[in-house]
Amino acid sequence: MQAVETGSVQAVPEARGGMFRSLGNRNYRLFAIGGVVSNVGGWMQRTAQDLLVLDLADGSSAAVALGVTTALQFLPMVVFGLWGGMLADRYPKRKLLFVAQSLLGLLALTMGVLTVTGVAQVWHVWVMAFALGLIACVEVPTRQSFVVEMVGRKDLSNAIALNASSFNLARVVGPAVAGVLIAVLGGTGPIFLINSVSFLAVLGGLAMMRASELTTPEPVPREKGQLREGLRYVLERQELLMPILLIGFVSLVTQSFSMSIALMAGEVFGSGAASFGLASSMFAVGALGGALMAARRVRPSRRLLIGGAVSFGLLQILTGLAPWYPLYLLLLVPAGVALISVNTSANSSVQLAVSPEMRGRVMGIYVLVFTGGAPIGAPLIGWISDLGGPRAGVVIGGALTLAGVGAAIMLAKVIGRRSHATVRGVAAAAAGAR
Repeated sequence: MQAVETGSVQAVPEARGGMFRSLGNRNYRLFAIGGVVSNVGGWMQRTAQDLLVLDLADGSSAAVALGVTTALQFLPMVVFGLWGGMLADRYPKRKLLFVAQSLLGLLALTMGVLTVTGVAQVWHVWVMAFALGLIACVEVPTRQSFVVEMVGRKDLSNAIALNASSFNLARVVGPAVAGVLIAVLGGTGPIFLINSVSFLAVLGGLAMMRASELTTPEPVPREKGQLREGLRYVLERQELLMPILLIGFVSLVTQSFSMSIALMAGEVFGSGAASFGLASSMFAVGALGGALMAARRVRPSRRLLIGGAVSFGLLQILTGLAPWYPLYLLLLVPAGVALISVNTSANSSVQLAVSPEMRGRVMGIYVLVFTGGAPIGAPLIGWISDLGGPRAGVVIGGALTLAGVGAAIMLAKVIGRRSHATVRGVAAAAAGAR
C-alpha cells in the first residue's frame, strides 16, 4: 500500500532523533553511504578533469579550453533542465536514478581508459562534459525529489541538510585525495577509473532499497502542456515562487565566489596555490558546519531563508574589504555557513510546499534557476574584477546579492497578486457562465 502525502507545509509533523535522525531510515542510509563515496569520487574527477584539460591544451589556449569545458557542462541544464524534471514526474525515480548513475559511471570509465592509454584529447573531455550535463538534466532533479520518498516530509529538511554536509565534506576531501593520487600514480587517468568504481556504491544502495518502504506517488501520465503546467504551478504559489526567485538572484553571484576566492588570494594578498587551497577549505568548512546546523532544524522558515541571504551579502562585502589575509580567512567561515543556510532552506521550503505529482517539474525549475546564474554571474563578476580589481568584484557581488534579495521579495509579491487576480477572474467568469 502506498503512503499518502499532502502538499501542505502545515502537514509536516514534529521530528525527533537529533542531527542524524534521517540515517535511522534504512533506505536513506543506503542512499547517503553511496552518496558520500560518489561525492568524493566526483570531486576527485573534477580536479583530474581540470588538470587534464590544462595538460592537453596548448599553453596559450589552456584557460579558454577550461572555460569551454565548464560551459559545456552547464549548457545542457540551462537548455534542457525543465524536461529532466518532467521525466522525474513521469517515471519511477529509483529506476531513473539507477540508469543515470550507470551512465555517469560509464562516462568516467571511458574517459579513464582514453587517458590511461594516452589517446585522450581535449575534444574528448568536451564531449564528456556535455554528456555529463545532459545526464545531470535528469539526474539532479530526480535525485532532489527522490529524498522525500525515502524519509517522508517530517525528516525532509534533515535529509537535505545531510546531503549538503556530504557534498561539502567531499568538496574538502576529494581534491586533496586527487592531488595525492595523481602524484603517486603519475597521471589523471587512474582518477577517472577510481571514480567509475565509486558509482558501484550508489548503484548498490539503490538496488538494496526496500521498495515497500518508499513513499512513491503514482507516475504522471504523458500529456501535452506539462512544462507549462509546472511553470504555472510555481507562479501561482507564493510559498514556491519566493524561494525560487531568491535562490535565482543569489546564485548569480554565488556561482562565481570560488573564482573570487582565487583572485583575492592571488592578486590581493599575493598568496600562492597552497594559500588559495586553504581559503577554499575555510569556505568549505563553513559550508559543512552550516549544513550540520541546518540538520538540527525540523523545517526552514522564511526568516532564516532571507536572513541567510542578507548575511551572505554582507559577509561578501566584508571579505572584499578585509585588510589582512588571516581576517579574510576567518570571514570565509561564516560566509560558508550563510550560503549553505540559504541553499538548504530554499530547497527544503520548495519541497515541503509542493505536491508529490508536481515535485519533479518544480525541482527541475529550481535546479535550472540555481545553475542558470553561472553563465551570467561569473563573466559579470570577472569583468568587474578586471576593471576595478578583485576587491571591487567581491564588494559589488555582495551588493548585488542584497539587491537580489529585495528584488526576489518584491517580484514574488507582484507576480503573486497578478496570479491571484487572474484566478479570481477565471473563477468569476466560470460562475457567471453557470
